[in-house]
Amino acid sequence: MTLRATTVLGIVRNGRAAMASDGQVSLDDTVIKSTARKIRRLADGRVLAGLSGSGADAMAMVEKLEEKLEAFRGNLSRAAVELSREWRSDKSLRDMNAYIAVVDRQRALLIGGAGDVLESSDGIIATGSGHAYALAAARALDAHTRMTPARIARESLVIASEICIYTGGTIQVEELR
Repeated sequence: MTLRATTVLGIVRNGRAAMASDGQVSLDDTVIKSTARKIRRLADGRVLAGLSGSGADAMAMVEKLEEKLEAFRGNLSRAAVELSREWRSDKSLRDMNAYIAVVDRQRALLIGGAGDVLESSDGIIATGSGHAYALAAARALDAHTRMTPARIARESLVIASEICIYTGGTIQVEELR
């Protein structure tokens, strides 16, 4: 059986940031849940984190990220690098299967289980089953409309859900202003 879940998209523009995710969790060809909450607010609400991959692994890594954010006084870049370093070097963490998309009002990062910290050159990041569709939609909407980051994030998830069978359910949107 293959558990498939999640499309998360984050966007940063002009001191504002937003993140959207779908609510669908699928097991093989069956939708198990359509209202899963996959976005968390961290660092007293200054950082948004979207979870993808194994749910338990992703939640454990978000908890670790929150610890790092606390240790580095909300500095997202530094916290992400330290989390990635720990993730790559700790034997118990190394086998975790998760990605975390994170945004603050200045940057958009993707943190991966292989020790990756990827910063988007255009301020748009995506992860999960429908990430490519959501990313393409967000880039097009950003280039050709005057939508807010929150609206771009929401509409990109709607578009991805019309293409990817593993993206659907309730769309959650969180915004930083």
